[in-house]
Amino acid sequence: MPKPKAVGVSQVDPLMCKAQGKRRHGGKALSALCVGRRKVHYLFPDGKEMAEEYDEKTGELLVRKWRVKSALGALGQWQMEVGEPALPGAGGLGPEFIKENKANPIFMRKDTKMSFQWRIRNLPYPKDVYSVCVDQTERCIIVQTTNKKYYKKFSIPDLDRYQLPLDESVLSFAHANRTLIISYRKPKEVLEAESELQKELKKVKTAHSSDGDCKTQ
Repeated sequence: MPKPKAVGVSQVDPLMCKAQGKRRHGGKALSALCVGRRKVHYLFPDGKEMAEEYDEKTGELLVRKWRVKSALGALGQWQMEVGEPALPGAGGLGPEFIKENKANPIFMRKDTKMSFQWRIRNLPYPKDVYSVCVDQTERCIIVQTTNKKYYKKFSIPDLDRYQLPLDESVLSFAHANRTLIISYRKPKEVLEAESELQKELKKVKTAHSSDGDCKTQ
């Protein structure tokens, strides 16, 4: 697929602070606008990479993924933090297997402006079957059903990066259309940092492309 001919590069220290939870110097951000999405690729001094995609109009985070280099310097696979997960190996599977795979629970994170939010699709049980709580010891959220058909625990990397405590009082969940929706209201520290991030992104020189599949990496 064609890539943008040029991608702007800028020293963006506040972005490194947002991405890592502490101030980092010498980081770079590459930015491109692609059919309504702002794609930003971060390069960190320790070799880590982070790619994010934002809705150009609303500033809503659509995708965040990370990858690191191996001990031998090879690039690893992208690890999704926010956004739609890809079905592993689906490209080489037959339609019968893919159909069966889609019937299994699918976990993904899709934030809103004010909340971290996770969706677990293909959970047919009524709302009163689910338990969603915070485990302070392991710093994670635990989802389980009283019928013992589903169990999941996951962390909130943003709170870990900012070293903020988990607060069960801002945790809620709903269930509709076979989907469990879990919401955690963002603390003010995160909201303030995200607001600053949007201001900084506007300062980063950006490449424009009409290619719907344009990439920054």
